[in-house]
Amino acid sequence: MTPPRSLFLLCLLLTVGCSTLHGVTAPRDAREAAGAEKSSTAPDCNVKKCVALTFDGGPSEPTPKLLDILKEKKVHATFFLQGKGHVDTYPGTVLRMAKEGHEIGNHTWSHKVLTELSAKEVGAEMKPVQDAVRDITGRAPVLMRPPQGRTSDDVSAVMKRMGLAQILWSVTAKDYATTDGSLITRRVLEQTRRDGIILLHDRHKGTVPAVPGIIDSLRRRGYTVVTVSQLMAPAVPEPGGVYRP
Repeated sequence: MTPPRSLFLLCLLLTVGCSTLHGVTAPRDAREAAGAEKSSTAPDCNVKKCVALTFDGGPSEPTPKLLDILKEKKVHATFFLQGKGHVDTYPGTVLRMAKEGHEIGNHTWSHKVLTELSAKEVGAEMKPVQDAVRDITGRAPVLMRPPQGRTSDDVSAVMKRMGLAQILWSVTAKDYATTDGSLITRRVLEQTRRDGIILLHDRHKGTVPAVPGIIDSLRRRGYTVVTVSQLMAPAVPEPGGVYRP
């Protein structure tokens, strides 16, 4: 459980009202609380220096090139997919993600800020993506990322009913505001720490070209690049829970 001061800082970072968000958990804390059981399919992040690589807002036109890079580098990532103009436009890319072992999460249908919606409206933002990903891949997401990282106890209650854990981040390159790949790389490397979660956007022009150098640099620094679920294993993210390093 995040202590009060950390929760206060988190609220400042994410512009979330502190009185309406409880139960933020670090992936490392969840992993350690799960005990000593090891996963046969995930690196042991209690031993290895792990960091999760995530991408928001796709799939988009550049995504297949990103998948080529990840395949070449033998890296699996977590993709938080947006519905309108993305999942509904590039279903073949979604299927490829699943077939190549990447983790697929929900990033809402139209990127509305969930804390500004009613519970019914929040559900309406999530359900079409759940249904579309299930139709394409045979499995609905169990992870989601709220737009702008903005969530609350009310949003968490909806996510709990829908079986979705909320995944925030600790590293952002603000790649939506620059096409400079070297700047994106530098921002990622400056912020990355063990058990962190990196947020990038494959739809933006400078991001995909920066990914090979980011992966190579992280590996030179001793990091093992994993999915969110691998970072937390053997813990399983709980529906409605909020996770942030």
